[in-house]
Amino acid sequence: MELFDLKKELSENSYPGRGIVIGQSEDGKYAAIAYFIMGRSVNSRNRVFIPEGEGLRTQAFDPSKLSDPSLIIYAPVRVLDHHTIVTNGDQTDTVYDTMKNGGTFEDALRTRTFEPDAPNFTPRISGLVTRSENGFTYRLSILKSGDGDPEAPERFFFEYTPKAGKGHFIHTYRCDGDPIPSFDGEPTPVAIKGDLDTFTNDVWQNLNEQNKVSLFTRFINLETGEQESRIINKNQEG
Repeated sequence: MELFDLKKELSENSYPGRGIVIGQSEDGKYAAIAYFIMGRSVNSRNRVFIPEGEGLRTQAFDPSKLSDPSLIIYAPVRVLDHHTIVTNGDQTDTVYDTMKNGGTFEDALRTRTFEPDAPNFTPRISGLVTRSENGFTYRLSILKSGDGDPEAPERFFFEYTPKAGKGHFIHTYRCDGDPIPSFDGEPTPVAIKGDLDTFTNDVWQNLNEQNKVSLFTRFINLETGEQESRIINKNQEG
């Protein structure tokens, strides 16, 4: 299968919204994760990523400008034992709590739907990386409205066998618009190149300069479980 150029996928789309990339590093030694957020409104752009334990949370950069925290303040990344959960909303907590109580990634997300931000009905995208003695597996999901119909939620789940240098990219929006069209089709197979810093720069430098807000990346050592992460916040650059 053809692998698409991640840099090109990003640079040619001014507003993919929120995005998750999961795959395996080029040298085969690491599970690779990226999560980014973008924004068009003052409220959406007024955010930074902050480390929280082994995970991540969003925070208002300027609390005085925070008008509605409900859909923009959440924990995008949480770690449960050998699972790393990454999502674009508070479904991170739903997945964490469900799995902690013996349920599955899919069980958790079947209780959720898209965001209530009419007319966009922003999809909820989620990913799960699970380490094991044999390496790791990863899953992606998208919960969205059927053709923009709030009465017709659709849930899609994807499970992958890792391959060195390959990942999958899913994002909330197909492109910019008004209303913004939801992502459609399967996650895009993309090439993952180089080390953590190369991976990080490949994503950050190719996101639309006006709309990008924050980026989190992580490499997980498949032999030791050791995690190394990067965080870039546009509001804190320079």
